[in-house]
Amino acid sequence: MTKRHVSLPDEAESAMEEFVGDVDRRLAGDEDTCSVVTDVLCELSGDREAYERWQAGGDLSPAERVRLSSYDPCNTTLESEYYAEKDEDAFTRSKHLQWLWRQFDSLPIADNVEFALRFRRMLATHLFAECGENCRFFKGITFTYGHNIAVGDNTVIHDDVHLDDRGKLTIGDRVSISDGVHVYSHDHDVVDQTAVRNYHTIVEDDARVTYDAMVRAGCKVGENAIVGARGIVQHDVPAHHIAVGMPAKSVKIKPGWEDVATPIEDAGVDRQRERRIEYDLPDDLETFDEFRRDRTPPN
Repeated sequence: MTKRHVSLPDEAESAMEEFVGDVDRRLAGDEDTCSVVTDVLCELSGDREAYERWQAGGDLSPAERVRLSSYDPCNTTLESEYYAEKDEDAFTRSKHLQWLWRQFDSLPIADNVEFALRFRRMLATHLFAECGENCRFFKGITFTYGHNIAVGDNTVIHDDVHLDDRGKLTIGDRVSISDGVHVYSHDHDVVDQTAVRNYHTIVEDDARVTYDAMVRAGCKVGENAIVGARGIVQHDVPAHHIAVGMPAKSVKIKPGWEDVATPIEDAGVDRQRERRIEYDLPDDLETFDEFRRDRTPPN
């Protein structure tokens, strides 16, 4: 193993453990999640005095009021809030936790890696459908909801990764997802881009999705497989295969795994349809088409 063990001074270690543990207990308890998120962001931003002055009716500029009110996730909106098929009950809580995750990442203290990894790991246990042990989540990770993501043990997700869980996303044990990767679980119709189809996307145990790659909705990256840098996965990548390119194609089987792997000539199977997730919309849902295009073909 090429990693080093890193330790913090005792005083810093004690403060971090106490803070993360306190937030964890509050989120697990009966306290209103909006209140917990607001309180944590006020403290970490060093804005407690201004916030209390605002709450007491003090004179503040419009910009100050916007800043202070936005610590409360109930005063914010996210893009995913507009998605018609979302689970309203699940989203009510996951929105608050996602706001805390995103705002934490915007603070200077998020560059304190040891503290930030612990804080995000704790948040993930409350936000995700499942989160295993010893996971590491680096800076700038975004998700659609969060509550449709399941992550196994000892998985590492690096900087600026987007995990789209508009459908469902399962990531196994010991997975490595490199910087800039996008993993999708929804697609748009090629004619009517307002028509959305959701899928279950899977990255299996010990797989690696490397720098700046993209995994299409409904695909599976198999156990112990590798997706090369900037690869675009449009079909399943079989276990133990190395897939590269745009679109990504299997070019090699990992040495030593040839006897148990699917032959390269049989790779590239599209199983997206098998992983489609159907959903129903309420009959009284008020919808709108933001594009308002005429989709009638000529002639």
